[in-house]
Amino acid sequence: MVRTPDTADVARAGRGARDVAHSTPVRIAARIGIAANGVLHLMIGWLAVQVALGSGGQADQNGALGAIAAEPLGRAFLWVLVIGFAAVVLWRSVSAVWGFGYLGDRKKQLAKRVVSAGLAVVYLVLAVAAATTAIRGRASSGSGGEATAGLLGLPGGQIITALVGVGVVIGGGVMIWNGWTKRFMEDQDLAGADTRIRRLNARTGQVGFIAKGIAVGVLGMLLGVAALTFDPQRANGLDSALKALREQPYGVFLLIAVGLGIACYGIFCFLDARYHRVT
Repeated sequence: MVRTPDTADVARAGRGARDVAHSTPVRIAARIGIAANGVLHLMIGWLAVQVALGSGGQADQNGALGAIAAEPLGRAFLWVLVIGFAAVVLWRSVSAVWGFGYLGDRKKQLAKRVVSAGLAVVYLVLAVAAATTAIRGRASSGSGGEATAGLLGLPGGQIITALVGVGVVIGGGVMIWNGWTKRFMEDQDLAGADTRIRRLNARTGQVGFIAKGIAVGVLGMLLGVAALTFDPQRANGLDSALKALREQPYGVFLLIAVGLGIACYGIFCFLDARYHRVT
């Protein structure tokens, strides 16, 4: 006879998950994962500048992972990234349920937990993409256009795609606001950092969040255009958003600025890996 888990079993399972997520090995691996995200953003920033200057290439996470895989020992390094990303997924998932006790405001706690849940999904996607690239030795050929086509193919797909686009634009705006107001520093413990590190952390975070917010906002607008025109290739992921910037007046300079800003976010991730509250 199979016993149905009771409340005590669920509580013990919850405590076990928290203990694992807060263990020293997972906390160290989570910091590695945050730093690994920095590596990806440095690569994406570099690829964006190359696109601005007229070179080919895919300026998104798949392009960055493919560039890493092409290097000597690149595939081995990708497995290190997979471990780090997986640790971040575990940590963020637990934080989404029990985290942010250091914030006294209940509403702030709830907002942070929702964001943490979203980041768990983002890092899960990164872990799967890095593992796939490490196994194949090349980046996945999947595109954002395929995902958009899937949305458009659903009943009411144009409305759903348009709503997703609005949500992405709002998300980009929130990133810009968080960068401008330096809200990202709420989740860091800089007590032991000297003035120069604090200043570098604040400036790279500000520039990085704003640059990423611009790119994400453009992607949201492209999703809206894809919904209106019923053309999924109008919204082919971050790569299409960055290339759309290049087509604007003074787009080369704008894309170079955004690419450098995304690289700044990569530098910020290295600092965040050291000072983020991984508790």
